[in-house]
Amino acid sequence: MNDAPAAGVRRRIAVTNQKGGVGKTTTAINLSAALVELGRRVLLIDLDPQGNASTGLGIDTDRRRRNSYDLLLGEAGVSDLALKTSVPNLSVIPATQDLASADVDLVDDPKRARRLSSALDDAALGGSWDHVVIDCPPSLNLLTVNAMAASDAVLVPLQCEFFAMEGLSQLLSTVREIRKALNPALVVEGVVLTMYDRRNNLSELVAKDVRATLGDVVYRTVIPRNVRLSEAPSYAVPATVYDPGSSGSLAYRALARELIEREAAAGLAAE
Repeated sequence: MNDAPAAGVRRRIAVTNQKGGVGKTTTAINLSAALVELGRRVLLIDLDPQGNASTGLGIDTDRRRRNSYDLLLGEAGVSDLALKTSVPNLSVIPATQDLASADVDLVDDPKRARRLSSALDDAALGGSWDHVVIDCPPSLNLLTVNAMAASDAVLVPLQCEFFAMEGLSQLLSTVREIRKALNPALVVEGVVLTMYDRRNNLSELVAKDVRATLGDVVYRTVIPRNVRLSEAPSYAVPATVYDPGSSGSLAYRALARELIEREAAAGLAAE
C-alpha cells in the first residue's frame, strides 16, 4: 500500500560516497528512521542496484516489481511507487538490478541527468514528505549524477580508516560540476564520520585529520563501529528499531538532531 499525501517536501538529501563499505546505506536507513522519530515524514529512494536499503527496510523481491528504475524511465510516478515500511511515516521506493543498465538505456536521452529531478518535481509529489533521502550507488555514475541533480544537498559518510580522504576530493569536484551544469543550489550538507572505534588510535587520528581539513562541514556526531548496525538489516528493520538503545542507534538520533539544527540555522526547517 502506498502512503497518502500530507504536507510539503522540504529537503532532498543524496547520501553518497563512491567508495563502498563506508556505511552509506546504513546511514541512509537509520538517518531516515531517526528523522521520523523527530516527527518528519520521510521518503527513502533506493537508487543503488544492489537494493540493500530496500532489503534493510523489509521490502522483499515480490514487492519490487515496480521500482526506482521505473521512476527514472518515467514509467511510474512517486506516489505509485512509494511503499510503506514497518516504520510509520517512513516510505521507500525500492531498487532492483535493473538500475545497473540505466547508463546504457538512457544514453541517447539529452536530459538523462535530469530524469530523477523531473520525477521529483512532478506535481504528483505534492506535499507527501518532509525529507526525501536518496541512497546512491558506490560510484560516480549516471545514477549518482541524477541524485545530485535532484537534491538540495549531499551528505557524505566517511569511514574512520586509512585512506578515508581518498576519493573525497573527486566527489567534491563532482558536486562543483553538478552545480555548474545541472543544479546551482546544490550544497554539501555535511560529512559524517562512520565506523569510529575509540579503541583504535587510527580512528581518532583520521577524525582529527578530516576535521582539520574540512572544518565545520564535518558533523559533530560520530557514528561508532557497532555490531547492532550490522545485524539490523538481517531483521529488515533500522537499527533504531532493532536495538533502540545501542550506541549506533543513539548516534544516528544525534545525527538527525544535528541535521535538523543545521536546517533551522539555515532557515530550512520544516514548519
